[in-house]
Amino acid sequence: MTNESKWLLGGGFALLCLFGLYLASSAGSGMMHWMGLLLFAIGVLLIFNLIRIAFDEKEGKDRKKRDYVPLAMFLVGLGTVLFHILSPWWWAPIASNWGYIDDTIDLTFWITGAVFIAVVLFMAHCISRYRYRQGRRSEYEPESKRLEITLTVVTAVLVTAMLAPGLFVWNQFVQVPEDASEIEVVGQQWSWSYRLPGKDGQLGASDWANISLENPMGLIPNDPHGQDDVIVESGALHLPVGKPIKVLMRSKDVLHNWYVPEFRAKMDMVPGMVTYFWFTPTRTGEFQVLCAELCGVGHAQMRGDVIVQDEADYLAWLEDQQTFEQLAAARREENLSRLSTDAGGQAHGGQAQ
Repeated sequence: MTNESKWLLGGGFALLCLFGLYLASSAGSGMMHWMGLLLFAIGVLLIFNLIRIAFDEKEGKDRKKRDYVPLAMFLVGLGTVLFHILSPWWWAPIASNWGYIDDTIDLTFWITGAVFIAVVLFMAHCISRYRYRQGRRSEYEPESKRLEITLTVVTAVLVTAMLAPGLFVWNQFVQVPEDASEIEVVGQQWSWSYRLPGKDGQLGASDWANISLENPMGLIPNDPHGQDDVIVESGALHLPVGKPIKVLMRSKDVLHNWYVPEFRAKMDMVPGMVTYFWFTPTRTGEFQVLCAELCGVGHAQMRGDVIVQDEADYLAWLEDQQTFEQLAAARREENLSRLSTDAGGQAHGGQAQ
């Protein structure tokens, strides 16, 4: 096999990989998604097999092949940059105030990307400069203090550049504005429930010991602030646009994580604890809720919806929702009706005997 044919084959295998990735990302899910991933895997295996064949050839030809290794590594570095620029796997357009998080991720990417390219080019340079030559003797250099100091300083500066912005963003992430409205998200395998303040604008106190069929969120019944709290069980959460929201999070069973990709904010929900974060929705629309913490066999199906609306539409929706007081009364009536039905059935059974 000639050098030209091997380069053509390698290019064809690389195109197969890119086509597989494009097919998988475009399909999103289903059979075509997995077919694309399979084509990508096949292309990678073929490329590695072509490399193995090149290195398994005779020694005379092998020396000639090694001249192409630096070029191949350069193409790998170039390919990663092009793939990032042309990649279909970008995060969803932001819909909250947390553009700082995107900026921090971008900064981290550019720093780590630059280091990756530098390492690849350095390896290509070393392979080219120190490759085997007839009659050449190896050189011994046990240490270089200058190189060690340079690498230590450069590494410290780059790590600081990545971590420092994140600390500033985290400080903003936990400093909730005073005018933020509180809502509560409760996760359980495998659904979401929500509690919003009623007309008094305050959430009532809650306790896990109070959870029951009549009281699914565990509210304290004698707390006056909790009677008008709006309860949304396994439904879509509605929020007003442009208003800061503090999200209080609880879990009934295992670790969960309430995550809306467009909001860029999330936090683990730990059983026995109340965790929180805050954000401000910046555009109206319907967004999907995901669970970002592996929580059991139904983890992939633990989804929901958040609908961000104008103030008037949000208030109209809120007016139609049931309060804790209404929910508890309806559940009590259901229980009484069920008990009376069961008692009547038992009495009728006893008379028949």
